[in-house]
Amino acid sequence: MAGVPGRLREGGAGLKRGRAVSVLSVRQIMSATVGDSPSLAVSSSRPSGDADLGSPHIAALVLARGGSKGIPLKNIKLLAGVPLIGWVLRAALDSGAFQSVWISTDHDEIEKIAKQFGAQVHRRSSEVSKDSSTSLDTIREFLQYHEEVDVVGNIQATSPCLHPTDLVKVVRMICEDGFDSVFSVVRRHQFRWSEIKKGVCEATVPQNLNPAKRPRRQDWDGELYENGSFYFAKRALIEKGYLQGGKMAYYEMRAEHSVDIDVDIDWPIAEQRVLRYGYFGKDTLKEVKLLVCTIDGCLTTGHIYISEDGKEMVSYDVRDAVGISQLQKRGVEVHLISERDCSTKGLFTSKLGCTVEVGVIDKLGVVEKWRKAMGLCWKEVAYLGNEDSDVECLKKASMSAVPADACPAAQKAASYICRSSGGRGAVREFAEHILLLMEKVNSAGKNLGRPS
Repeated sequence: MAGVPGRLREGGAGLKRGRAVSVLSVRQIMSATVGDSPSLAVSSSRPSGDADLGSPHIAALVLARGGSKGIPLKNIKLLAGVPLIGWVLRAALDSGAFQSVWISTDHDEIEKIAKQFGAQVHRRSSEVSKDSSTSLDTIREFLQYHEEVDVVGNIQATSPCLHPTDLVKVVRMICEDGFDSVFSVVRRHQFRWSEIKKGVCEATVPQNLNPAKRPRRQDWDGELYENGSFYFAKRALIEKGYLQGGKMAYYEMRAEHSVDIDVDIDWPIAEQRVLRYGYFGKDTLKEVKLLVCTIDGCLTTGHIYISEDGKEMVSYDVRDAVGISQLQKRGVEVHLISERDCSTKGLFTSKLGCTVEVGVIDKLGVVEKWRKAMGLCWKEVAYLGNEDSDVECLKKASMSAVPADACPAAQKAASYICRSSGGRGAVREFAEHILLLMEKVNSAGKNLGRPS
């Protein structure tokens, strides 16, 4: 029962139970008094749709201060080639459910990256940037500066597997069904036992089961736990000092989408999860048929070695050669390109089995020539580059990447930033990324990363 709103529970304050309220009467809902006594309720989900002028101003707000203690600058650390905040910003912006999407931060680099993704930035004060500051403190400060906002959707940057569909459904619950607050949960089938303090000699006791009648997983509904992905609440509730209250509902997310990053050990697990279950954008990705890779600075380190007799020599990483071979076995052609008229063209052709073109002045023109000759569209082309001259190709390719040491302009244009540097495994890393996403396309048969 993943991806569904919470079940109805009788009682409590807030708006009355009944048919979902239409968007046209939402302003009346927003002006209703939010009760102090919480109640848990449910709404049926609706298909996704864009925010319209008749709805209240619902703002997505991602809290991302620079002083993360668990993982330094965690909020912009690359996760699967994308800054962490980029995953949730992409989901929020693509959902079309918000009148505005914000980052609240105290850090210049976080602000810069947030703007690159299309978010607005609220520069939080030092008063709410301390280790002791709470999310509620920060949200209330945000509301003081933005009187136009009626509802805040506090989205956690550390939940990178969030999908636009989930956000659309939650906004519908607020607008059409009149909930004052909605928060995300995940269902778990775990038996809990009481903790025994060290040095105390006593027996533990079960918390949620009868050991004499242990249920099978299929015979037990499990329990709901907050997964921390998001907390939506109306202004009136937040101003009273609550993120959860009034007429309250939970939204159950899929287990595979419930990812939280707190400490270093969470990072590699989250990276594998987001590659398989994350949201990668609106565009439908076709299976890649062509990878174009810059030689200097991507396949090689960019260093040139000259022998005593004046011959030019370069080296490449065997791992990168394996990555190229893996792509070729899957039917992906790999073409190499260089601005230099290098004498090692024959080496790459014979050793790697790649089409090679050197002395290239117009890289985009060459890639266009290859693409048209193969009868491909740009959604079937991947590109790995590292210089200013690669930017246009990086922007056009459906999958684009740069090595870790690429120039800033290339990094900004790419959709994936490798952990590896040029000539030291970047090609292999990007090849594995391509193969993994191709696997997703084949298995899903529909929009990349979107839940059904």
